[in-house]
Amino acid sequence: MSNIPMRKPFTRTLIHGAVGMALSALAVTPALAEGPKQLDVASTFGTKNYLGQGAMKLAQELEVATGGEVKLRIHEPGDLVPPLEVFNSVSSGAVTAGWDWMGYWAGAIPLSALYGGLPFGPSPEVFMSWVWDGEGLDLIQKAYDPYGVKVLPCMVSLQETGGWYNQRIESPEDFEGLSMRIAGFGAKVLSKLGASTQLVPGNEIYLALERGRVKAAEFSTPRVDIDMGFEEVAEFYYFPGWHQGANWNSLLINKATWDQYSDERKAQFETACRANVQWSMSQQIPSQVAAMEEFEAKGVKILRFPDPVIDALKAAWDEVREEELNNSPELQEAYASLMKHAAVYEKWNSLQSFEATAEAEGDN
Repeated sequence: MSNIPMRKPFTRTLIHGAVGMALSALAVTPALAEGPKQLDVASTFGTKNYLGQGAMKLAQELEVATGGEVKLRIHEPGDLVPPLEVFNSVSSGAVTAGWDWMGYWAGAIPLSALYGGLPFGPSPEVFMSWVWDGEGLDLIQKAYDPYGVKVLPCMVSLQETGGWYNQRIESPEDFEGLSMRIAGFGAKVLSKLGASTQLVPGNEIYLALERGRVKAAEFSTPRVDIDMGFEEVAEFYYFPGWHQGANWNSLLINKATWDQYSDERKAQFETACRANVQWSMSQQIPSQVAAMEEFEAKGVKILRFPDPVIDALKAAWDEVREEELNNSPELQEAYASLMKHAAVYEKWNSLQSFEATAEAEGDN
């Protein structure tokens, strides 16, 4: 009998311990399901320019959306991996996340070139609507799935400029033999016109122009270019940006890492991305005009391509488009989807156009 009092506390201790462990397990499980609290992001753009700042802004939006539970640590180009190795590194899990221009990966995923910039393509408003509220996000994610990468298009840029040149472009023949930094479909178009094109990472373009590795370069919009110092190494700044009607920067996350997050957390990432897109859309044009005025004050000659040049670029694009669509069923599907979406906008805009109204009244 003397042993009984000793056993009861021991039994109670076991029971309490088991219950405590079970409750602890329940408490721990949701935390494990939420995935990493911080993602190290390998950026293809420096944070001193607008495109890199887009990643910093996204980090702020995500912190707000998650109540401070998830943070993005944005690394400068080359800190973790070389800029043009970001996609492969996220795919392999060497880094957990990346910030990119989507067109960089067209060599492996032809469809990404469409998101990187479509020559003579739809406006940013159309592209934004198609990606986030049409078929655009599903189509690009399907293309990224075999690589184990989750893609979130989180920043859209408006139409770029035609680029920086150290010679005037007065006819299509002036592209013959011209060495130029240009990416995506635009590079293939200029190759049709005899240019020698190169894909140079953004942080190396200045030196490429300064040292004569290239005689011309396109990179982005005036707001971005003004932080790059291109006006110091090139004289002529051409418009319009025929090669990119709009283009996307995205957050890439290793799929195994992404799958650790709960549905609620994933939705918070998407909310942060949508907020970042709204930020990028709302303040771009005023900042572009201010940057152009600064360029003009520094003596930059801002010019438009002559009509014969634009006509030649359009004709070359027609050839490239047919070749690319024939080579990629995925690209063909996405292009058709985007054009269908753009047609909806065109129908609405044509009815709201004052010019169309004036023409109709003139016919009566």
